[in-house]
Amino acid sequence: MRIGKVVGNLISTVKDESLTGVKLLVVKLEEEGNGRCLIAADALHTAGCGDMVYLLSSKEGAESLGIGMTAVDAAVAGIVDEWKGDL
Repeated sequence: MRIGKVVGNLISTVKDESLTGVKLLVVKLEEEGNGRCLIAADALHTAGCGDMVYLLSSKEGAESLGIGMTAVDAAVAGIVDEWKGDL
């Protein structure tokens, strides 16, 4: 799992059919000091800009959408309310 902050939405009119109706989010990874971002599918259907989220990657990310295997490398699996300690 990885932790990141949602910094935007991604709009794509042409995409894999399996992603039809799936909300795509731009997530800035917290463990990356260089400000690296990635695109994640919103498996929760509730995450939005400013939310701190945790992500599942690869097969687990795709399966978390509940639509079978799809073209997804990362998916939002939860919203972080708080954490204690350093990353």
